[in-house]
Amino acid sequence: MTDLQPALVEPHALDDLHDFVQRYPRLFVLSGAGISTDSGIPGYRDENGEWKRSPPITLQEFLGSIASRQRYWARSMIGWPVVARAQPNAAHRALARLEAAQHVPALVTQNVDGLHQRAGSSEVIELHGSIGGVTCLDCNTQHTRASIQRTLEAENPALLDAVAEPAADGDAHLEWQDLGSFRVPACPHCGGLLKPAVVFFGENVPRTRVDAATRALEAADAMLVVGSSLMVYSGYRFCVWAATMSKPIAAINLGRTRADPLLSLKVAASCAQTLAALAGRLALD
Repeated sequence: MTDLQPALVEPHALDDLHDFVQRYPRLFVLSGAGISTDSGIPGYRDENGEWKRSPPITLQEFLGSIASRQRYWARSMIGWPVVARAQPNAAHRALARLEAAQHVPALVTQNVDGLHQRAGSSEVIELHGSIGGVTCLDCNTQHTRASIQRTLEAENPALLDAVAEPAADGDAHLEWQDLGSFRVPACPHCGGLLKPAVVFFGENVPRTRVDAATRALEAADAMLVVGSSLMVYSGYRFCVWAATMSKPIAAINLGRTRADPLLSLKVAASCAQTLAALAGRLALD
């Protein structure tokens, strides 16, 4: 779940991963932000699993003040296009090939970028929702994020030429001095409060998603973590449950993970290079 420079996968590590998949052919895959960095979407954490910037906004902050919502939507207006333009990389495509070969009956992702589906994976459980949608908290109308972007740009022309370094999941490192004048989008249907269709920090993952992911874990032979430091409990708990079920856990991740003591195998290399090489070794066409 980092932006570290890609490391080439060592032949022996690829051998070990190939043997792992051969031994445990039905994998419960959990992916995190590290799988999408090769698509140009920054990760959250460094190699030690620490925040590379201030933590993302919490649900309490978003709901608690207009200033927090102004800051969120201003940064999102600049950062969301990076996610919208991103394309699946070799790691996403390799997992889709693994699914087609029945190695991945279900894929659980902590990401909100939708790249797994665009790569061809069909059995995807989005633990934290999708950045492509926006929900009205008053009338429950669902809107596309693209339509809200048009509203943001029309109502905040002063930010159209702003340049800011992109951050994870459609955020941006924007420090604008005139945030007080920023116009927060309202629901086009009822004028109510809009919230992106993602699980904020401090917000619970819907029980239906957790239950679906748990059933997938129970049906699997082993667990494979791809590009996640697992510092967030919503993902880490599946490693704890897998260990409780005596299911082996492998991980492909640059840097430390919270579950390192639970792992049977760890490959410290690029997700894209490793999974593409694995799919090639398995002859998945």
